[in-house]
Amino acid sequence: MKSSSALKTIFFGRILLTTSLFCVIFSGIAEHSGISDRMLAKIRSKYGSSAQSRIEYWQNMTHEYRNKAEMEQLKAVNDFFNGARFVDDIDLWKKKDYWATPIEFLARDAGDCEDFSIAKYFTLKDMGMDVSKLRITYVKATLLNQAHMVLAYYPTPASVPLILDNINKRIKPASERSDLRPIYSFNADNLWLARTRNEQLKAGRSDQLNLWRDLNERMAKELE
Repeated sequence: MKSSSALKTIFFGRILLTTSLFCVIFSGIAEHSGISDRMLAKIRSKYGSSAQSRIEYWQNMTHEYRNKAEMEQLKAVNDFFNGARFVDDIDLWKKKDYWATPIEFLARDAGDCEDFSIAKYFTLKDMGMDVSKLRITYVKATLLNQAHMVLAYYPTPASVPLILDNINKRIKPASERSDLRPIYSFNADNLWLARTRNEQLKAGRSDQLNLWRDLNERMAKELE
């Protein structure tokens, strides 16, 4: 989680929300199903055998739950990633703000709230879930007075979303998470700003987010 001042920096400094902004369409949203033996060897060499085992388990879980009921997928993914350690970016990556790829997150078995949410998002995508049902969501955790990130799942466009969170580890409807106040959300295609707790306005494309664009570029390189 991040301080309120950090949220303001992210919101105004990184989103770059203007209607005149030129949007570069990032068409190659990466998937990590089928990691090569060469990549696994590199992970083992750099991070150790336990990191390789975690990533192999992740691959197997992704294949096992592909096309299963969505609630089964949500629970499996939420429980798996919530077993990792929470570590701030500055301590883990020596950077103020860094969005790790799922492989980086799993290799270290640690990350901050963005890393938990991003890893869950891409794993559900690899399981075959329609990403229009998923939104990575920045919120203010009001009880802690801090910025936070969660993954929201919308069974239908008009549904109250379910929240996948690394702090409150039970999947709950947003209506039962009065401690979270949405700020903005995004997925592979779109970006939304929250006008109220229940109303969000489409505000452009997700590739307006510098950190999101950089993350996807690094994921694509991992597959080379």
